[in-house]
Formats: sequence, structure tokens, C-alpha cells
Amino acid sequence: MMDKEPLSGLLCHDRIAVGVSGGPDSMALAYLLSRWSEEKGGPQIHILSVDHGLRAEAADEVAHVRNVSENWPRSIHYILKWEGEKPAQRVQESARSARYGLMETHCETHGITALLLAHHRDDQSETVLFRLAKGSGLDGLTGIRPSQERGSLTLFRPLLDISKDDILAFCHAEKIPFVDDPSNEKEQYARVRLRRSRAVLEQEGLSSKRLAVTAKRMERARCALEFYSDKVYQRTAKNTESTRIVFDCSALFLEPEEIVLRVLMKAMEDLCSKQAYRPRMEKVESLLEDIMLQDCMKPRTLGGVIFCKRGDDLILTLESVK
Repeated sequence: MMDKEPLSGLLCHDRIAVGVSGGPDSMALAYLLSRWSEEKGGPQIHILSVDHGLRAEAADEVAHVRNVSENWPRSIHYILKWEGEKPAQRVQESARSARYGLMETHCETHGITALLLAHHRDDQSETVLFRLAKGSGLDGLTGIRPSQERGSLTLFRPLLDISKDDILAFCHAEKIPFVDDPSNEKEQYARVRLRRSRAVLEQEGLSSKRLAVTAKRMERARCALEFYSDKVYQRTAKNTESTRIVFDCSALFLEPEEIVLRVLMKAMEDLCSKQAYRPRMEKVESLLEDIMLQDCMKPRTLGGVIFCKRGDDLILTLESVK
């Protein structure tokens, strides 16, 4: 089902991790990794299941993963528990953040630098639709990336080109038992509503396969813009310090607005490397518009960075050291 060639780069690892909820996608991925590692004499597989404590069935589901995987070669199962008070709102977002946090902590503790996740082609299409509905720009419409750096940990998603139907067929053919999460059917969640609209969209030709192709093309365009933006950043930055960056406005503002935006966002990321989220794009756009219209601008703060314009100098300073 999965092209195993991209996994060859993981053979140098002593151990890798895979997030497994008990659903068909993650169970199939963990099973494939176990078989691949046995065949190649590869790394030990840490199967990580998170008990969020949000549903009574959660403990049984992670126990199911443990029982099914206990005889899989080169695999060890770990149950990670989300302790403490649970939120009343934004439950899925909070659970996702907690899940990643628990898995990252486990990986750091065990010296693991590769975490594999079972996002597939249908997840990709839902992500693109969800972000399109929210008005995302090009970067958002690239969807889920095949690999992603999170500090010292790299996330890998080897199933992004595989459809949900193919994964289910594989589980049935290999007799891999899995569980169904009832939250996947709750209309209160936007992704569930988008998932149910797919039948209508596919009748108009907007299939998950086509959306996945669109995401790849968007990613290709994003990479090109980032490549050019990095060169502009290096050419127009008059000085770069850990808490202060100064740009030459006369050179920077000769570039297309999209490039200038990317340069400013990269500078903000460099200054606020530990900040979890970027400011919303419309706020950066509004700030850039004001910067370009004024020869001198009073200090403005956005995303933990103070912006000040003095003649041809655009000065960005980390707010915590003002």
C-alpha cells in the first residue's frame, strides 16, 4: 500500500515513534512500520497512544492498541495520559495540542527525533477545504506537509498520497482490527460537516485526489516564494541581531508586496522563535500598509515585535527587551 522507499532515511535511527489512536489509519501505519523494520533490520518502533480522558471508551481504545500490537515485531506500546482539567470549549484543538505535547515529551525523553503520523489523502483534502473556508492564503492551502520540523523532532506523514478507502481495504485484507472514534460523526465539528459535503463536491469534480494535487502545487509555489524571500531578506537586512533587525526600506519596498510580507514574517519568527503562533495575516498586511505609507512611524507592536520606521530604516525589536 505504502511506498517504503522514503522510509530508508529512517534506517539510521535506533528508534522512531508513531502516533496510534486505534483507528484504521494509524493502525495500518504502525503495522506497516513494524513489518518494514523487521524486514530491513530497522529501528525499534515506539507506538504512542494518547488517552485524552474525554470519553469513557478512551481507556479501552488505547488498551485495544496495546493488545493488537503486542506481538508485532520490533514494537513497544506506550500509553500517554492527558491529566488535569479539560476545556469546555475548543475541545478538539486543545486535545490535539495536548496529544502533540505528550508525544513530543515522550520522544525527547527517549532520544527519538522522528515521529510518524497517519494523515492520509482525505485528511489533506479536508484540511485544504477547511482552510479555504477560513480565507487562508497560499501557505494555508498547501495543506498538511509530508514532513515538518518541530524543534529537534521531525514529523513524517508517509500516507498522504493514500486514500481512506485504500487504507480500510488494507486493514480488512491484513485482518488488522481497529476502532471507530464516535467524535468523527458529530456535526458540531466543522471537519465532520466538510467530510459529509464531499459527496456533493465530488459530483462537481472536486475530489480528494484533485484537492491533494492542488495542495502539492501550492506547496511548490510556496517553496519558490520562500527561496526568493530568503534572498531578499539577506540582501535588505542592514543588521541582524538576536533581539533587533534593521531593514533598508528603499531596497525592501522595491520588491512585490507578497515578498515583503514574507520577509517581515520571517524576521518576526527569527526574533520570536519560541512563540507558538504567528499573528493573523490580515494584521501583518495592515501593518505593512501603514509602514509603506509613512516616512516615519511611531512604534507599533505585533506578535511580540516592536516595529519602528525612521527614514530608510525599518527597525524590528523584540518587545521583551524594549
